Amino acid sequence: MAKTTTPVAREAAVPAGAVAVVDLLNSRAHGSLGDKLDALESAAVVLRPFGQDDGAPSAARLDLVRAVRSDLLELVAAPDGEDRAGNWAALSGRAASVTFRQEFAAPGLVQLRQTGGDPVVGGIVGAVAALVAAGDWSRVRLCANDHCRGAFYDSSRSRTRRWHSYEFCGNRTNVAAYRARRQS
Repeated sequence: MAKTTTPVAREAAVPAGAVAVVDLLNSRAHGSLGDKLDALESAAVVLRPFGQDDGAPSAARLDLVRAVRSDLLELVAAPDGEDRAGNWAALSGRAASVTFRQEFAAPGLVQLRQTGGDPVVGGIVGAVAALVAAGDWSRVRLCANDHCRGAFYDSSRSRTRRWHSYEFCGNRTNVAAYRARRQS
């Protein structure tokens, strides 16, 4: 018998690093929401999964995180091809200050440990690297609704999800398209 996965089970399978990266991308000002990195308390919450301690992040750290977030947003929004290659190069240049060391703990197991650079930026870079290495970076997307553009992790088997929420953005987009077709 074939085993099926419910949408709830697929959502539970979202890697923690992906959840943190999506939260970071959604911390930007979009729609009616302000930038969560502008308030120190909400910035600390957004950055905690990447290694931010309980204190407030420094202004220099926030500037660096905003720049990395901008690079990541450009990557997610860019079409495939040369545009994306340039965006990866920009992220690589920004992440050059972060250094990692490989630790081979057991046969077949390697872990990266940060040895230099800002620890929060290192946490972000490490989470993105883990998504890329697992082949899951392409699952991080922006909502196809131009009024929303919220980031989400596509947990569908076919990797074809277009909206962060079908009930909200997808349904509204489809109804609007239907009404436009009926009018013409």
